[in-house]
Formats: sequence, structure tokens, C-alpha cells
Amino acid sequence: MSDDEMKEEKEPDLRSPDVVTKYKCAAEVANTTAHDHQYPELREWRELTLWIDCSCGEMALGPLKELLTFNGLSRLRVYALLSRTLLVCRDIGCHVDGFTAVVAHTHVLSEGPVTGCAADVLAAAHTAVEVALRLVRPGKKNKDVTEAIQKVASAYDCKIAEGVLSHQLKQLVIDTNKVILSVSNPETRVDDAEFEENEVYAIDIVTSTGDGKPKLLDEKQTTVYKRAVDKNYHLKMKASKFIRSEINSRFPLMPFTARALEEKRARLGLVECVNHELLQPYPVLHEKSARIKFTVLLMPNGSDKITGVPLQEYQQTKVPDDPEIKAWLGMGIKSNRKGGGKKKKGKK
Repeated sequence: MSDDEMKEEKEPDLRSPDVVTKYKCAAEVANTTAHDHQYPELREWRELTLWIDCSCGEMALGPLKELLTFNGLSRLRVYALLSRTLLVCRDIGCHVDGFTAVVAHTHVLSEGPVTGCAADVLAAAHTAVEVALRLVRPGKKNKDVTEAIQKVASAYDCKIAEGVLSHQLKQLVIDTNKVILSVSNPETRVDDAEFEENEVYAIDIVTSTGDGKPKLLDEKQTTVYKRAVDKNYHLKMKASKFIRSEINSRFPLMPFTARALEEKRARLGLVECVNHELLQPYPVLHEKSARIKFTVLLMPNGSDKITGVPLQEYQQTKVPDDPEIKAWLGMGIKSNRKGGGKKKKGKK
């Protein structure tokens, strides 16, 4: 048996009840953090971010800490003003023993139901999520999802934001090479792939009323990074060496916030690490958009959406009348037979 075959044979997936439990434990923490806390009466971006981080930290002190390796991370992004309406996105990830669940949702800071173009962009994101949930299933292909979500956004006179990828998740890996492209164009290509049973996906949908091209306005707003394990460079600065050693020890594979590092040296050391591609930054991008992200398990009995936050009330002005979209929404997410669809290939 080759090394690749042995690795595939030993790779834990949803065939193990213990793995399913860990994904769902991580999802419970992410959902609770996202759902149980209302937005405080704060408007300054840094204050909001710190408040969210504190709420996730409190969850880490719960009963899971005694049993499993736990790590939570959350971010808050101010996306844009839509007709003087502020949209804020909370993006949360949590892993238990390296099995990660992520969730993101957009909240409109307004009293009463959301109306106007803000309501339409929320409705577009919600409908695209429901369609994607039904198409990310064994036997379907990643390009099927890409084409479908673009059609949904167009029905609401919106666009799917470019540069957003949905990834297959594995233990300690949140960005595998098996991805779903948000927008297909000549500049951005991914390999064709077919979904298989026992896989896990983080589905990320961003709908926009603008040009669909999120912009980086200020690099200093970036506070979340991930170690690039395939890069190497001999750092010159003492602060950079200190920070790199801390990152390698505390965050070898998963994303982290700069506020978790030794504060006085962090910013200076991070700059050199990023400049030489030792760290992958997660920049804060701005666009007139709404974002919804969820985690789905492709179980033998059908798709199991384990993360998600109920949307606030909105009054959309557009209702798509496309028969194909209606047909997608009419599809079930559970299998009628035990064993589901196409199984992930295994080795005897």
C-alpha cells in the first residue's frame, strides 16, 4: 500500500461517530456565540470586535474545556452603507480537536424590519444559501453550485461577490483544494470536483448590490492571520522571531487574532512575517453586500446543516419567479434511503 493510500485510509471522517460529535460540538459553540448575544449599543469597529472576542472566550471556559481541545475565533466586519443603512457581518469559527465549524451572518443596524435594497441583498443571500444547501450533495459538482448561486443573485438584481471560495473541511485543514468558486471568470479557475458522501463543507455566500468586487481599504484593519506551513524564511528582526515562535507553538495550523499575541511586539513582528509570506492575512474587505456562511455534513441520510443563525425580519421588494430556482428550492436535503448518495472512495 502506498503512503497516499495509507494516509487516506487513516484520515478520520464522518464514518466515525466521534468525528460527527466533535463537528457538532464545535457547531454548538459557534451557533451559541453568534445567536445568543445581541449587538451592543456600540458603533466603533474595534470595540465591537473586542466585545465579540470576549463572548467567544467565555464559551471556551464551559464543559468542553475539560474533555476536548477547543479553540474559538470570531471577527466582525463592517461591509458597507446601503442607503445610509449599516450592515455588519459577524464571522465565527470554532474547532474541537481540529474539526472545525464556521458560521457567518449579516445584521442590519436598524429598528424594525429591514426594507429596501438592504432587504433584497439579504433575501438574495438567504435564497442562495438554501439553493447551495440542496446542490452540495453527493453526485453534484462544484460548478453546479457556482452557476446556481449566480442565477439566484441575478434574480434579485444583485451579484455574487468575487474572490469568495467555499472549501471542503478536514481535520486541522479549513482550506483544502476541493473548493466551490463564487464567480466563474477567465482570471479565476478551480478544478472540477464532485461532492461525495462523508465530506464536510464550509459554504460561503456573499451577495452584493455593488459591482461584486470587495475592496481592501486599509491593511491596518487586518487582525486575523494563519500560518503558511509551506513557506520558510530566515527572519531578521528579534520581534519577528519572537512572534513566529509564539505562532508556531500556539497556532500551528488554525487562524488566530493578533490580539492573542504579546501585544507590544505583535504588530512590528507580524509585518515582516506577512511581507515574506510566512503568514496568510485575512483582510477586511468592504462592499455593499450581505454574507451568510454555514457548515454542512454530507451524511449517509442526507445533508446536515449544523451552523446557521436565523435572519432578522426583512421585507424584500423582489420575488424571483424563475422555475429553475423554484425547482432547486423544492429539492429535499435528506435522502429517502439509508446510505444516501455517492460514497467517498475507501481502500480495502
